[in-house]
Amino acid sequence: MIVLITDNTHPVLAEKLEAAGHECRIWTDCTYQSLLAEVHGYDALVVRSKIEIDRNFIDHASHLKCIGRVGAGMETIDVDYAESVGIRCLNSPEGNRDAVGEHAVGLLLALVDKIAAADAEVRQGKWRREANRGLEIKGRTVGIIGFGNMGGAFAQRLQGFDCKIVAYDKYKPAGYAPSYVEEVPLEELQRRADILSLHVPLTDETHYMVDEAFVERMHKPFYLVNTSRGAVVKTAALASAIEQGKVLGAALDVVEYEDMSKDGLDLDVLPADFRYLLESPRTVLTPHVAGWTVESKYKLAAVLADKIIEVLC
Repeated sequence: MIVLITDNTHPVLAEKLEAAGHECRIWTDCTYQSLLAEVHGYDALVVRSKIEIDRNFIDHASHLKCIGRVGAGMETIDVDYAESVGIRCLNSPEGNRDAVGEHAVGLLLALVDKIAAADAEVRQGKWRREANRGLEIKGRTVGIIGFGNMGGAFAQRLQGFDCKIVAYDKYKPAGYAPSYVEEVPLEELQRRADILSLHVPLTDETHYMVDEAFVERMHKPFYLVNTSRGAVVKTAALASAIEQGKVLGAALDVVEYEDMSKDGLDLDVLPADFRYLLESPRTVLTPHVAGWTVESKYKLAAVLADKIIEVLC
């Protein structure tokens, strides 16, 4: 089988595939159009988020047996259509769940203990101890929406903080959570949570899941952590909620306006709501790197390789 790798991934992906007897070709600077003209010649494809695999693309992929994504998010692939024509769609969330779990904890600590804001002030010569008095996670209730690989990894790392953990996952049958996590309906999570962490994929259903109405249904002012996808949170609603004190602070590894095809944000064209988040001392921002560690780069590739090998055997 011939496998085309279009992602800048760890060499172990190609090494494992070749050891299993498959031929690997690497083409990381391809575009949608250039790949469209060549995809019919491959049995498996590993893509990055910069290329959208839509129905037109899939119709040109006459020999594909599987499409792999080095990571968790599959929103750039028309999974339903691909699988309807016999193409397996694979990802590797097992590879970066540990990284995301740890990063989410780091974001939360940077936010509630005012680490990021205090750091910025000290670098400007300010030494404001009382203004940077933080809060403890102990005794508070953390609500997790989405309890797959990422949500579960985050919950696992919260155990040592002696906090209450409640979780909601619409698509899992009862009994999905370990003993230290309480499964609750969404309404109860919104009633109890002091901290909300999002771990859901971006779909039509989750787009703008956290909007004005969602914030209004939260019974208490809360802290928000988002390491899922930016468009799960409506930026305008978040900015307004922070300004009004309904959201006490937000730690965001992903933002609504990030462009996966570029490495950067065009600050000149971003709306005022997002600029408010950039300038607020009550936000902590990282550039979609929650799942990016030295270890996860290897594990993401290795896990995906095993899944591709199983499909192609």
